[in-house]
Amino acid sequence: MVKAYVTSAPPLKVGIAGLGVVGAGVLRLLDQHGAMIAARAGRPIKVVAVSARDKRKKRDMPKGSWRWYADAVELAKDPEVEVVVELIGGADGKARALVETALKLGKGVVTANKAMLAMHGAKIAAMAELKQAPLAFEAAVTGGIPILKALREGLIGNRVERITGILNGTCNYILTEMRETGRDFAEVLKEAQKLGYAEADPSFDVDGVDAAHKLAVLTSLAFNTQVNFSAVHVEGIRHVSAIDIAFAKEFGYRIKLLAIARRTPRGIEQRVHPCMVPADTPIAHVDGVFNAVAAEGDYVGRVMFEGRGAGSNPTASAVVADLADLAAGRSAPAFGVPAAKLQPLKAAAMADHVGRYYIRLIVRDQPGVLADVSAVLRDEKISIESLVQRGRSEAENQPVAVMLISHEAREADMARAMKRIAKLRSVLQPPALIRIEQQ
Repeated sequence: MVKAYVTSAPPLKVGIAGLGVVGAGVLRLLDQHGAMIAARAGRPIKVVAVSARDKRKKRDMPKGSWRWYADAVELAKDPEVEVVVELIGGADGKARALVETALKLGKGVVTANKAMLAMHGAKIAAMAELKQAPLAFEAAVTGGIPILKALREGLIGNRVERITGILNGTCNYILTEMRETGRDFAEVLKEAQKLGYAEADPSFDVDGVDAAHKLAVLTSLAFNTQVNFSAVHVEGIRHVSAIDIAFAKEFGYRIKLLAIARRTPRGIEQRVHPCMVPADTPIAHVDGVFNAVAAEGDYVGRVMFEGRGAGSNPTASAVVADLADLAAGRSAPAFGVPAAKLQPLKAAAMADHVGRYYIRLIVRDQPGVLADVSAVLRDEKISIESLVQRGRSEAENQPVAVMLISHEAREADMARAMKRIAKLRSVLQPPALIRIEQQ
C-alpha cells in the first residue's frame, strides 16, 4: 500500500452533491485510499465542498473542512470546485439543474444518475462537449462493475452485436430467494425490504424501470446511438410465481430479469423482462444482489463481467475511478463517440420479436379445456413443444395449473393468443408469460 505521496501537481478540487450512502462512501474511500489514488492518478483528489439537505443528519463518513451548501446548484457555482459529483438522483429537478449549471460553467461532472442519463443523456453529452467539460458516469450502470469503460475502451475495436445483463440486484435477490426457498414473490419482497435490498416503494425495481434506464445507457454506448429510453420494452417480475420457478428448475432453467439489447435486421431491440435461461449458462449462476453484463463483439466473442451492482462501496469505487481519470487528464466522449455522431436509434418493434415462450395457465379441471387453449394457439400459428399439468382435483371445475412451452413464435401472435385465452370461461386468471432465452 502507498503510505504517502508527494507531488507538485495541484489537487483536483471536487464538490459532492448528495451525502447518502454513496456520497458518504466516496468520502470514506478518498479518506482511506487518498495517497494510493494520488499515486495512480498523478495528483491528489481533494473534496472542497459538499451539499445535502440536512447538515445535522448523522452520516457514516469522515469529518472534513469542506464548505457546506444547502443548495446543490450553488455548490456548482463555487469558484474553487473544478468537478461536480452528482449523487442526488432523479431524471429532472435539482439533479439536472446541478449538472447543467456545472457544464455551462465548463466544470467536469461525475454522476451516478441513470434516470437522468436515460432521459436526457444525448443533450447532456452535447452540452459537455460544447463547453469542453468532461462527463463521466461509470457508477450509473452496475455499480462497481466497470462495464462502461470496457465498452468505451476495451472493446473499441469491436462491432458489438448484443448486450445481455442482470442489471437490478433487488430483482435478482428476490428471484434467487424464490428459487432457493420455494416462497412466493410477495413474501420474499417483504424480506428484501426488511434487509434494505428493496425500497419501501419497490416499483422502480420490481417493475423493471431501473434496469431499463441502465439498458438505455448501455445501448447508446454499445451501438453508438442516441439514448432512447422510450424504445425499451419493459416488464417486471411481479407475475413470476413460485410454481414458475419450480417448473423452470425441473426443466433445466432458471428465471432471471434480463436486460437485452441486440442488433437485428429490423433495427436494435431493447427489452427488459423475466427470462428462462438454461441452468448451465454462466448468467444463470449470478445470484443474490449481484449484477452481470455479457457483451458480444465480432472480434472478441463473448465477455462477461460480474460483481456488486449497487451499494455504498461498489458505487463509490466507480465514482472515484471516474474522478481519477479526470485527475489524470484521461477523458473520452461520454457515449463513446462525439454526441453529434450518435445515430438516431432505429428500434426493432417488440411485436416482431421471435422466440420461445413459457405459458402458465390456471384453469378449471374439466374436459375440453386444453382443446380450447390449443385451438387458440393453432389459430395464431403457435405450436407447442411440451405441456405439463400440475395437480388434479377430486372435484370437477376446481383450479389446476397447466404449463406450456412453445416452439418459436412471433411476439405479436403470442400477445393475441394470450388475450384470447384470458377470455376463455375455463381460464381463471390471466395467463403468465415468460420468454425463453437460450443465451
